[in-house]
Amino acid sequence: MGKGGGCIPSKHQPVPPSLTDSDPGPGPDPISETTHHNSIPTEPHKLRIFIIFYSMYGHVETLANNIKTGIEEIEGVEGVLFRVPETLSFETLTAMKVPEKGDDGIPVISPEELVEADGLLFGFPTRYGCMSAQMKAFFDSTGGLWREQRLAGVPAGFFVSTGTQGGGQETTAWTAITQLAHHGMLYVPIGYTFGAGMFKMDSIRGGSPYGAGVFSGDGTREPSQRELELAQHQGKYMAMIVKRFGSHSTL
Repeated sequence: MGKGGGCIPSKHQPVPPSLTDSDPGPGPDPISETTHHNSIPTEPHKLRIFIIFYSMYGHVETLANNIKTGIEEIEGVEGVLFRVPETLSFETLTAMKVPEKGDDGIPVISPEELVEADGLLFGFPTRYGCMSAQMKAFFDSTGGLWREQRLAGVPAGFFVSTGTQGGGQETTAWTAITQLAHHGMLYVPIGYTFGAGMFKMDSIRGGSPYGAGVFSGDGTREPSQRELELAQHQGKYMAMIVKRFGSHSTL
């Protein structure tokens, strides 16, 4: 009997005299109803990896979509696409002949939403071997999360785009690791887990042990099949890592 709650008559006990045939009685057993309700199978919670990117000419976005495909090859894990806010004016983007993004259904993320993810993958073009200003501005806006270390322990990684072969396929990701370190996030490179595809020299290929990558050239080059496959591999690999973290988490 709970405090002040009274006692609910059991269906296994004699009915009290006050409950005559005209009295409907105490009604359905709430314990039985609760048990029945809890027995209804529910869809298991999926782990979520946020794919957060900035893409000027579409190359990084193409990698992001292939990463999402790879993530969702792993049961129980889903990829969610987000853009970071644009920092350039419409006039500047027009002068640079940047294609309009249109209404593609990919939302712009806010810093506060980062804490909802089980894993994070950030994609961006390079600017002199470092991340683009748009992505850096987004990281700069996460000071509140940094102050409370709310992203500490979250697995995270990178994928990039560069204009030339010497433009920073490795250094762009390498210099971005400082952002993860200050937040206490766990950097997840892909190493050479892509296998033979990491060693072949028969075609131009972006990407490195740090993460997937694409060469954009002057903005007109399309990603190669191998670059797309590497991006898909990174998504699948990250999903396996996040799933392993999720199954062993005791926090």
